[in-house]
Amino acid sequence: MGQRAIKFNNMKQRMNPFEKRKGALQALYGLGIYLSKSPVEKSLLNLIYYRVSQINGCAFCLDMHSKDLRAAGETEQRLFVLDAWREAPFYTDREQAALAWAEAVTKITNGHVPDGVYEEARAQFSEEELVDLTLAVTTINSYNRINIAFGVKAGGYKVGMFEVA
Repeated sequence: MGQRAIKFNNMKQRMNPFEKRKGALQALYGLGIYLSKSPVEKSLLNLIYYRVSQINGCAFCLDMHSKDLRAAGETEQRLFVLDAWREAPFYTDREQAALAWAEAVTKITNGHVPDGVYEEARAQFSEEELVDLTLAVTTINSYNRINIAFGVKAGGYKVGMFEVA
């Protein structure tokens, strides 16, 4: 024993990094603006943001993207089952390829994304769309890590609050 248990529930926000270093985070905001004009459908990008946030355990992003997805008409069933999308019959081939790609890019192990995942993604996405999808995955991973590191609180997000013009 001897080790002190770390309490995770009701974690206090350490700081608001978005207020402290606005300039430093402009690069991430710029990626969001770029991705808002991507040919990859917004609903699919939000689904990817939600899935990656599940993997990383980012409560703020899960709260935000679940609200955005529901407001855009996404079903509760698909959100509730997203963690087991491989076994569920209600995700399209394109969504499945994007989800597999997002998971592989998020969980890079042994220094690579498997060739089979890449081939499935290439069957569903143009090269340009695949670049955008990869940028979306790396962007949400960055936001997840910032929010988790500084304990950014979940629950206060309102639909469209961070919408880019």
